Amino acid sequence: MVEQGDAAPLLRWAEGPAVSVPQDPALQAGGWARGGGGSGRAAAEAPRRREPDEPAPPEVLLQPGRLELGDVEEDQVVAVFVVTFDPRSGNMVEWCLPQDIDLEGVEFKSMASGSHKVQSDFIYFRKGPFFGLACFANMPVESELERGARMKSVGILSPSYTLLYRYMHFLENQVRHQLEMPGHYSHLAAFYEDKKGVLHAGPGRGGSLPPVYWLPSIHRYMYPEMKITHPAGCMSQFIKFFGEQILILWKFALLRKRILIFSPPPVGVVCYRVYCCCCLANVSLPGIGGTIPESKPFFYVNVADIESLEVEVSYVACTTEKIFEEKRELYDVYVDNQNVKTHHDHLQPLLKINSADREKYRRLNEQRQMLLYSQEVEGDYNPCEEDLFVLFFLEQNNRIFQTLLEVSASQDKTLTAEHARGMGLDPQGDRSFLMDLLEAYGIDVMLVIDNPCCP
Repeated sequence: MVEQGDAAPLLRWAEGPAVSVPQDPALQAGGWARGGGGSGRAAAEAPRRREPDEPAPPEVLLQPGRLELGDVEEDQVVAVFVVTFDPRSGNMVEWCLPQDIDLEGVEFKSMASGSHKVQSDFIYFRKGPFFGLACFANMPVESELERGARMKSVGILSPSYTLLYRYMHFLENQVRHQLEMPGHYSHLAAFYEDKKGVLHAGPGRGGSLPPVYWLPSIHRYMYPEMKITHPAGCMSQFIKFFGEQILILWKFALLRKRILIFSPPPVGVVCYRVYCCCCLANVSLPGIGGTIPESKPFFYVNVADIESLEVEVSYVACTTEKIFEEKRELYDVYVDNQNVKTHHDHLQPLLKINSADREKYRRLNEQRQMLLYSQEVEGDYNPCEEDLFVLFFLEQNNRIFQTLLEVSASQDKTLTAEHARGMGLDPQGDRSFLMDLLEAYGIDVMLVIDNPCCP
């Protein structure tokens, strides 16, 4: 079998501010297609009919403003821009539409620190209430003024990143075009006129933007009617890269800790790891998560984001800037390559792999192998490997919280070692994790599992 790598574009079913497309027909530029034609993957993959003997999808509570399946094809581009590296001035926005949009800091978000060492890259990032995707390219030139290299990024902003992946190829072509023919923006201008969205202030909101809904969001998981989408091969590469340590990341993600992933460029594949890390924390049970912040994927961050990160109580992000490691007040968990670490003493026990973790990892790999076998022998690619990964942790999380809710509703509210084993946890090895979980989610339960460190 030919495996898919991390270079595939990032897909997403994010929710965000309501957007509509202007009705007037607009020009088109080469290399991209109108959304209304149904050329995107979202249009191609209609909801799969559930067989009579197939288990029903997890129950969910629908939130106001949820995107319906028919809405996925709407275009939501609110800005397009070109960033260049000037040898004298550094990173700068050389062109953008609309001209009055605030792009402060985008010149650094769309051209990661250290990008001069790579030929090309792509970067997901967050700018205020918007998500961005930029494609970077580096071309050698015979110019003393440019010091032998011309570097540019072409990017877009959107209220969500549902559709960002559809424009990856266009942005890659355009950044190459900008390197070869600097200053020619006609294709980008036509693209913006065709794809620009009009932000609506919802009823009762006045002129403010609706809240950004993050991935993955409690009570907003629909499967298979509207599954969380992803880059092809993203989850399998994530598992291979971290191995058993994905169970450590799972616990930190479920506790909504501030997780920062460091890696030198290229940063595109690391943005995928941010996405996968967030996917570990899905819960679809009603009544869970009211007291805990949502896990926010910030994707790529740099020193310009320090002020905004200082006020965040939960996020997952990646960076290419090593200086972040010294700023311990900004994160709870620091991931350097495959090394997961924390400077908090009370979180140290969570870094140890226990027997229950190894059993979960064994089951996950066993299910993956069975799925791959059925795909190869029977040609059945539904569900895919990515769905299996997301559902594996969704079901694990639901089992934990279902047990905790049942115990909290009982008369004695006593959580025993037997309960822990029933949740797929190690009574001793996961005692600290359970205590943190109860505190974080405000669940009223009395833990009666002995601490192995105490006589």
